[in-house]
Amino acid sequence: MSGGDVRIVVDADACPVKREIADTARQFGVPVMLVASYDHALVPEPGVEVRHVERGRDAVDLYISNLIRPGDIVVTQDFGLAAMALAKRATVLSNRGQRYRNETIDFLMASRHDQAKARRAGGRTKGPRAMTREDRMRFQQMLTKVLQDMQDNDDR
Repeated sequence: MSGGDVRIVVDADACPVKREIADTARQFGVPVMLVASYDHALVPEPGVEVRHVERGRDAVDLYISNLIRPGDIVVTQDFGLAAMALAKRATVLSNRGQRYRNETIDFLMASRHDQAKARRAGGRTKGPRAMTREDRMRFQQMLTKVLQDMQDNDDR
């Protein structure tokens, strides 16, 4: 796999697996781009580019959406951005190692909508559970598998 063919684009504002992404990408020679608002102090390192955007409700998501190209790997926990990335033929992973797919994204979007409606009506919904070491390992294993599969397909 040549690094120019694929890149990892990260919705980095609340991403807890930035270190795992950088370490795994480096093993495969794949560049990483972290995109975050100016509120987050991220530091570039070899193989990891940082792009800061204005703060705003969807500024990072819109920036990433306009940047994505087919073959990219996008890491986000935002279902809306995941849907846009899938539409652009990117591979999309959550920060817990779930692979978003065209077949399931509509259900996830509908669930998000239902939860938002419940909150607007005064209801309470649970937030995500705390990130665990196992979640980090599951994410890193999934990212490794995706990169390995891409590398194997390039070798054919």
